[in-house]
Amino acid sequence: METQETQPSGGGTQEAGLLDSAVVTDNQESQSQDTSKTTIQHLEPKEDDGPLERPDWWPENFWKKDDSAPDLEGIAKSWMDLRKQISQGKHKAPEDGKYDMTAFAQTPDDDPVRGHVSNWAKEFGVSQAALDALVGPIVAMQGEQQEQVTMSIEQERKALGPNADAIIKGMGEWGAGLVRKGVLSKDDFEEFKYMGGTANGIRVLSKLREAFEGTRIPTQSIPSEGAPSKDELYQMVADPKYKTDVAYRQKVERMFSQAFSE
Repeated sequence: METQETQPSGGGTQEAGLLDSAVVTDNQESQSQDTSKTTIQHLEPKEDDGPLERPDWWPENFWKKDDSAPDLEGIAKSWMDLRKQISQGKHKAPEDGKYDMTAFAQTPDDDPVRGHVSNWAKEFGVSQAALDALVGPIVAMQGEQQEQVTMSIEQERKALGPNADAIIKGMGEWGAGLVRKGVLSKDDFEEFKYMGGTANGIRVLSKLREAFEGTRIPTQSIPSEGAPSKDELYQMVADPKYKTDVAYRQKVERMFSQAFSE
């Protein structure tokens, strides 16, 4: 019985097989060629010397704009301060509502602003740290303003010369005397004091007083006991020593102050 070999029909379509692409090469290489080649760079990458840009996720207040670099020291200190606040309970409002008022420094307990801020913090549950951050800088600025006012007063006092204290006292007494005489009201006296708040203001008031009284402005007061009469004072002014002797002139001025202070 003959066995017939089954051969693929020339007119039929052969199904594609998994190894249809395999071929025998001349050098009998069994490995397929890798057409993708990767070049490995063995040289060190060049550093970019250009300025850094702040990433969106990095806090802006901890970025040094001048240096274009992160403020690592600042953020570290901020973290330590936060840890300290949390450990001391300053990150929240005190449970009993009693705040530490150290930030108010020398501000009196009955100060209305201090009381208002304290009540506001209690009402809205402000943390101790937030209260300190609000009050501390304000108190510091008030202290600086007070120092500036003190310095300004001293400068104005120096501008009046060595007899500044006597001049200021004499002008104040004159204004108070005008109130007692009914020439000025108490409200007028407050305005009078405001006008005399500077050296130039004192000089203007002195000219008004001089025109009002017709005499030179007194600078100091002396005890009335044994004081010369007004006629004697005018004679002392007429003395040539009044123009040449400084000590004599100051003595006469003090006597005038006593005689015309009432």
